Amino acid sequence: MGSPRADTPLTSRRHLLALGGALALSPLLAACGKDDANGDSKSSGSGQKGDDGAWHFKDDRGRTVTLDRRPQRIVAFVSAAAALYDYGIECTGIFGPSKPIDGKPNPQAGRLDLDKLTSVGEQWGQFNIEKYVALRPDLLVSTMFPPPALWFVPGESQKKIETLARTVGIAGAHRSLLKPLERTADLAVALGADLRAQQPAQAKARFERAAETLREAARANGGLKVMAMTGSPDQMYVAVPDAYCDLHYFKDLGVEFVEGKKSDKWGFWEFLSWENADRYHADLIMMDNRAAAMRRKDLDQKPTWRQLPAVRAGQIVPWSMEERYSYAGYAPVIEHLAAAVRDAKKLR
Repeated sequence: MGSPRADTPLTSRRHLLALGGALALSPLLAACGKDDANGDSKSSGSGQKGDDGAWHFKDDRGRTVTLDRRPQRIVAFVSAAAALYDYGIECTGIFGPSKPIDGKPNPQAGRLDLDKLTSVGEQWGQFNIEKYVALRPDLLVSTMFPPPALWFVPGESQKKIETLARTVGIAGAHRSLLKPLERTADLAVALGADLRAQQPAQAKARFERAAETLREAARANGGLKVMAMTGSPDQMYVAVPDAYCDLHYFKDLGVEFVEGKKSDKWGFWEFLSWENADRYHADLIMMDNRAAAMRRKDLDQKPTWRQLPAVRAGQIVPWSMEERYSYAGYAPVIEHLAAAVRDAKKLR
């Protein structure tokens, strides 16, 4: 979400996400229909078959994708692919960070079997169009921070990529987490998922229980200040909570966040030099866990970081800021945060 890259919602994205010959493009499928930027009255937002037997889905850009049949060969941003997998929808290919982090599975990959998937690009700007063509995609799915740009689809290549297959974007910024969860479930249903099946039904029930647990923990430990952050060698970035769907939702549940002041027009972060890392008091720190984010061992080289009360008290919890938009993905995230909020001590 809102990670640092020059052509995405942060001026200093280069540090944060990096923190990570002309192809003759011909239509791959006669089924590739049209992409109606004005929407389509045949679609309510969930995919469906129209009177003509075609497949329709209206995404969060307001565009209705129309195909002659339900898409089978899907290429998706890794966390979007992981969310669809939680509903039983398998993708053909992925893009975005999926390799292990410090020898452990990448949290953005969820339960995906990465050995069965072709990656067309692991890092920002590395979207291999030739590999993508070879996958014969029916549909590309990605998140957006914010619309209309598709996350991890290079801006300079997006038009070319959209020539090959229709695209669907799910918005994940400046709204509550409940909305992208709902929209991803809508897409999964359109692709053939049954939300009444045991696994998705149990996952949603667990999510709802976890949310109540977090609400109770926040109420019981009222006044606890939580700061969500990430870092680069030169700066610390304090999140603006309402910009991130998860933090927005956690606020709704009663978590009291440090309110970073937006430093650019996108409004995702306040940029602080490391000399000013102590500008805000926080009792608990949520630390960006993405592959591109600055690792704890590197943060610990910063004296002002080491002196933060929450760091000295060991009150740090991972921030899954690009978690997959499924109830199965977010339930354990919320459970973990609820435990951290419950157990954290106020440090002043």
